[in-house]
Amino acid sequence: MTGWLALVGGHEWTEGCRPIDELLLKETGAKEVLIVPTAAAYEHPQRTVDAATDYFGALGAKVKGLDVLGRPAASDKANVKAMKNASLVYFGDGSPLHLRSVLKDTPLWDALVAAWNDGTAVAGTGAGAMVLGDPMVDPRGGAFTLGLGLVPSMAAMTKTSDWHHETKRRTIQLATKGLPVVAVDDATAALRSPKGEWSVVGVGSATVYCNGDEATLEQLP
Repeated sequence: MTGWLALVGGHEWTEGCRPIDELLLKETGAKEVLIVPTAAAYEHPQRTVDAATDYFGALGAKVKGLDVLGRPAASDKANVKAMKNASLVYFGDGSPLHLRSVLKDTPLWDALVAAWNDGTAVAGTGAGAMVLGDPMVDPRGGAFTLGLGLVPSMAAMTKTSDWHHETKRRTIQLATKGLPVVAVDDATAALRSPKGEWSVVGVGSATVYCNGDEATLEQLP
């Protein structure tokens, strides 16, 4: 049975996200959260770890930052071990393209997939959520590209308040037949339980589109 999966739209580790993360901490019993700041490698990744440390500290959990900013670190044995031992892994925001290029086909990613399939909870926010599907929405223009595919046959659009209406519409229309696309608002998560059941938690909404029209959460794999 897989672990929990949380696709967070953005505004991570703020007051609006507390219901999301309190649920993840409660369901997993995690006392420490493994933060992966890879997507912010060129945007002060330590700030990602620091923000998470302050936020989760107020929720009674510690934070461990995983120093994986480039591909060599994704083969480091200590990093792989930390991933295998984590109860809750959180991928931060930044560049989904950089995150994908660092993790794809690496021992670290293999460890994450194995851990999730063994019950570890995985959360991603912004770019960290987009990359978990396959295909992945390319934020540069809204078309589709290769994702990491923790959950294949679906795509996620995050930080939707920042998207131009035409770009969002283009993405929905470009999706191949039968591909569900979930658009997640800031401070909101599309949550997948270990039983494969989807729900929405947070201050906004998560809207599923399929074949160009609005659909239901049941369309998600």
